[in-house]
Amino acid sequence: MSFSLGLTGSIGMGKSTTAKLFAAAGCAVWDADEAVHRLYSKGGAAVAPMQAEFPEAIDNGEVSRAALKRIITADPSALKRIEAIVHPLVFADRAAFRAEAASEILVFDVPLLYEAGGAEEMDAVACVLVSAEVQEDRVMARGTMTREQFLNIRDKQMPAETKAAKADYVIVTDTLARAEAQVAEVLADIRRKIANA
Repeated sequence: MSFSLGLTGSIGMGKSTTAKLFAAAGCAVWDADEAVHRLYSKGGAAVAPMQAEFPEAIDNGEVSRAALKRIITADPSALKRIEAIVHPLVFADRAAFRAEAASEILVFDVPLLYEAGGAEEMDAVACVLVSAEVQEDRVMARGTMTREQFLNIRDKQMPAETKAAKADYVIVTDTLARAEAQVAEVLADIRRKIANA
């Protein structure tokens, strides 16, 4: 029986780096964004149903995220229809990972874990956290979006402090060394719980 740890956090908080730390420590990691990427790519399970519902979203046999953004901008109600297609497929991908993974501790990297209602499936949740200033600096340093786009994404997510307050563990990622030390502490605590179960 594996222990399921949800890993969440708002944009720019250091979640991807933290997921890599868990993987380096021997945990099996499932990444929600990578799952969607697999589903959207050529031959992916989301391509055919998406083509039936939104033919204009398909580009060269793949679901185009840019096209989906345009569709949602033109018709905000389209988001619910897209989610109705994608969410069950993501759920199935996660279930397959859970069934196949051999690790004692499974880490589920899900940005919208609380918003999408996935926290109930987890044995515990870890939330990554940095100050709002560090968060904004990190996202702006990527050079992939404007400040307005960043604020729009951030404001649609549950506030970082609310996620942290709900979580069983908070991992502050202001430095890599601090994040590494806290990942080690989280794993030690989980292993104690497993041993005492």
